[in-house]
Amino acid sequence: MDVIFYAVPGLILAVVLFVAYRVLRRSLQIRSAWNSGLTAEGRCLRVFTTMHGGGNDTSVHTTLHHVYEFTARDGRTIRFEEEDGPATNLEGDFVTIHYAEGQNVVATAKPPQRGRLAASTVGILAFLGVAVVFCVGFMVTYHQMSEEFDFGGGDDGGTSTIVVEGVTMTP
Repeated sequence: MDVIFYAVPGLILAVVLFVAYRVLRRSLQIRSAWNSGLTAEGRCLRVFTTMHGGGNDTSVHTTLHHVYEFTARDGRTIRFEEEDGPATNLEGDFVTIHYAEGQNVVATAKPPQRGRLAASTVGILAFLGVAVVFCVGFMVTYHQMSEEFDFGGGDDGGTSTIVVEGVTMTP
């Protein structure tokens, strides 16, 4: 039974830490693309949306996706998809692409907004940090309570006796 009180918060903790890793990684990728100073003229090839939710009277969340293509400085044609881009970019539009060179090119069509990127990254990481603190706090508190009140049942072979108001009970 104790396993549930450690496994569930542990699983939540693992998911939260993975999401934090992904948020931080994407933020650093966008920042490197902006800081590289490399730009190219790209073209929006496709615009589409994805929807999540809507079941059981829940709200629907719509995400706008853009597929861009550009030619890098070394002559490679790069195609990438980006979420939550400007709704004003339509199929066929030419846009400025900021990218960082390397074996895996990192690119974005979002204009440089370093302060906004930093604020959103810090905000998301702070929220995820609260979830981490809650999970760890829950596990530590459960561990302390289970030791103090013997939630685990102990390993005494079932011969323990409990005395309550002068009445002796044997489980």
